[in-house]
Amino acid sequence: MKVFNYLFIPVIFVGILSTVNAENQKSDDNTIVSDEDAGFVTIFDGKSLDNWEGDPVYWKLENGCLVGEITPETIVKRNTFIIWKGGTPGDFELKVDYRITDKGNSGINYRSERMDDHPYALRGYQCDIDGKNSYTGQNYEERKRTTLAYHGQKVIVSTQENPGSPDSFNKNIENNAWKSIKVVSSLGNIDSMNASIRENDWNTCHIIARGNRLQHYVNGVLMSDVTDEDTVNRSLSGFIGVQVHVGPPMKVEYKNIKLKVLE
Repeated sequence: MKVFNYLFIPVIFVGILSTVNAENQKSDDNTIVSDEDAGFVTIFDGKSLDNWEGDPVYWKLENGCLVGEITPETIVKRNTFIIWKGGTPGDFELKVDYRITDKGNSGINYRSERMDDHPYALRGYQCDIDGKNSYTGQNYEERKRTTLAYHGQKVIVSTQENPGSPDSFNKNIENNAWKSIKVVSSLGNIDSMNASIRENDWNTCHIIARGNRLQHYVNGVLMSDVTDEDTVNRSLSGFIGVQVHVGPPMKVEYKNIKLKVLE
């Protein structure tokens, strides 16, 4: 009997523990939720810039971070990027930790195209980042339609009237924002949303691009939500890169850059 008792009790305990663990790992739709990074692949390992291409005047590896910096001696004349060379994903999730100085201006570009007139320029969607958090999390389309959604907005972008000509395109931009949008709803109080972003400290951006819907989260808070129905101007795949923006001396650091391609 003693042998039976010693064997039986651990078996019951292990069985109960396994059942509890299994329940903790599943949501109502049986999606695994215990490992929030499941399916993500690291695209910057903190050890080298081998799979990234950028101007070494502004980009470097430092303390395991991808660092963009402008000094008084290296004031940039146009926005410059360091670009991931590993592919041009379409539907994906991207997680990035960043830290930026108070006068910094940067952003994470995706579904972007490279420009022929500059070796390190990108044109496309951007999750905006700035040190004062005036724009952090908004959807700004670099060198294209400009602001698609300010932070705190859920919008639908429609095709402009009479698209096609450069003149018509430029007339659809007003005050650095695209006019052919409809604000569907507010995502929350702006002051409360900004309070969730830590100044001069590490924050996490999470971009979800699925079909024509683009969502930007910062520290788990949804900052902008765009459904792009502009079939003329939208992009469904392209390059990923991070930016140093024209402006005063600044520093931005990126680490833990992870990508999950969606089916």
